Parts: sequence; C-alpha cells; structure tokens
Amino acid sequence: MNAHKSTKQLPSKVERHKIFGSVEPGPKTKPSEKEQMADLQNSKQDFLFEIDAVGIANVKHPIKVQSQLLPTSQTTIGTFTFTSSISEDSKGTNMSRFTEQLNEYHANDFIINIATLKQFTKELTGRLKQNDATVEVSFPWFFERRGPSSDLAGMNHANARIKVMYDQDNGYDIEVSLSGTITTLCPCSKEISEYSAHNQRGQVEMKVTLTDAFDEQKVDWKQSLLEAAESNASARIHPVLKRPDEKMVTEQAYENPRFVEDIVRLVAADLYELAYVEKFQVFCKNEESIHLHDAIASISYDKRTEV
Repeated sequence: MNAHKSTKQLPSKVERHKIFGSVEPGPKTKPSEKEQMADLQNSKQDFLFEIDAVGIANVKHPIKVQSQLLPTSQTTIGTFTFTSSISEDSKGTNMSRFTEQLNEYHANDFIINIATLKQFTKELTGRLKQNDATVEVSFPWFFERRGPSSDLAGMNHANARIKVMYDQDNGYDIEVSLSGTITTLCPCSKEISEYSAHNQRGQVEMKVTLTDAFDEQKVDWKQSLLEAAESNASARIHPVLKRPDEKMVTEQAYENPRFVEDIVRLVAADLYELAYVEKFQVFCKNEESIHLHDAIASISYDKRTEV
C-alpha cells in the first residue's frame, strides 16, 4: 500500500500558535526572586474574623498501608485534606506548604498510620506558623477473603479514613472510620414468604473516636471495624464463590435475617465493647432489591457521657 502524500502546506508551529492567539512575551517589571516578591498571604492587619479551617482538599497521592490481614503491606491511593485555623489578623495560609511537606514524607517512605500522621500534623503546625492543624486521609484498603468451602482467595476492599487533629494547647484528637459492604436478608420477607426471602447489599459506615491509650502496634483498627460490620451481617461478601461456597453463604444469610435497624444496633454493641473507643457513629444503608429506595439507619453514642 502506498503511503499518503501530503499536499497541504502548513505554516510553522510558531506561526500556527500566532494564528490561534499566541503573542510575544511583553516587558516584565515585577521581581522574579522569591525574596523580593510580595507575600500577600503573610500580611497582617484586622481581617474581621478568625477562620476555623483553611487549606486544600482532594489531594490524591500514592501511600503505603500496613494491615494484619493479607496483604500485610500494600500501596494504594490516598485522598488528603489539609487544614489549619488562622487568626483574624492573618490574611491567609501558605497553600504550597501542605503539599511540600507531603512530598517530603513520601520521599522518606511515608507509611500511613496514626503515629506518622500525628507526627505529620504536629510538624505541619510549625511549618504553617499556626497553633493547630488537621490532616485527613481516606483510601481504599484491600484485604484477602477466601471462600468458606473452596478456600479460593480473592481481594475485597473497604474504604478507610484517618483524621488527626492537633492543637498546641489541647493535644490530639484521633478519628478513624471504615465503610464496608455486607449482605442482609430481610426478616419480614422470610417470615411471610413460602419459599424464600429477598436480600440486598448493605453499606456499613463506622466513625470512631479513639482513646489516648489506643495502641496500633497491638490492634489493627481497620480489621476490628471490618469485623464489627461483617460479623453482625446476614452474610459476608466474597470475591470468589464456587457452588459449594454459594450454598453456604446463601444458607447462612437465611439463618441470620437482619433489618437495617438490627445491623446498626448490633454493630454499635461491638463498638461499645471496645475499650479503646470513646465515641462512635454507625450508619447502615441497604440497597433494597425489591424497592427503588434504600433503607437507612444510624446510631451515635459517646461513652464519655456515662462518667
């Protein structure tokens, strides 16, 4: 086959850019050295109000995560939010310092856990010259799940989040959360139907405030929250199911019917029994299989109010 011979004569790339609006650089009078540039964000005067939180969000970055479930180490994608408060006499914050510090930690093998995020947040207050800072990171966490009969393995995932708040006067507040997927079978459907019962996929989200005594070297909070959700469901979600597996899972679901109200109460009971949990919120959403709507329920509880 003969190659196509071009007949159109195009202007040069520079000329093409000019046709579409590019112009020659104009005279430059403002300084190009950082030390000589105006720094509006660091200007001081009365700016009317203190700002609770200012920073950057939706910062995606590769991270490393450790787990007590297989795989014990994995690389995933973290979505960060960085903020701090600023006083009413400060114009603004220095946005570049957030990502500058993130890149420095990444260059030194940044492993996402509570200890490193506490160090990161405290260091960030100094870099920003502020009294507080908050770092929040969410990420998909992958874990191995085996079929109950075949023992064939596959990968499931849950959405995990860590939020570390540091204040020079009050110290740290640590909040973690996990959103996992479960199977629920409708108790009402089982009760009234001759042959079967409808089931659905449910999402359980747990937000937990940890005590100061929490030791992540002994406890993997991700695994604990996942177990709280899955062990109280009608059945667990599996990536690989052969026929004997499917028989076991569907029969287990039939033996353990759950309303959405049942799920949040049972999960709340498990979280209440964890000594390192101060406060928690449980939310469940069932994607109903015989309705167009979802069923939802939630519980919030603060164990500190009992004292």
